[in-house]
Amino acid sequence: MADSIFIGDKQLIVTGDRILVSPPVAGKRTDFGLYVPDSAVDKRKVMAGWVEAVGPGYPIPEANSSSEEPWKTSDSSAPRHYPLQVEKGDYVLYVKNAAWEIQLDTGKFFVVPYSSVLVILRTPLDVEQPES
Repeated sequence: MADSIFIGDKQLIVTGDRILVSPPVAGKRTDFGLYVPDSAVDKRKVMAGWVEAVGPGYPIPEANSSSEEPWKTSDSSAPRHYPLQVEKGDYVLYVKNAAWEIQLDTGKFFVVPYSSVLVILRTPLDVEQPES
């Protein structure tokens, strides 16, 4: 089942093998005490963020039980999907060039294809998660 997020009174539903990622809070201090401006962050090829919503996954073709006519499709209208590994609340690293940036009422988000996700982190980190 597709995951969704509410933006005000509107529901945003993620489709297919995509995930909705919110970037970490900008203007944070590095481990060495330096503030990194947004312009320096924009030059990175790998980005990170919190997973806000997950699509249903890869579609699976319907298997036909009739061996006489394998080209016919089933009458079942329920789509089947192979689920993704990533879950809502995970912290992911992904390829920046593959993501689409969208601006919503509550801020900036990225729609990332699952094939662009490099790493999934599920352990607690010292990074502040944005309030939803």
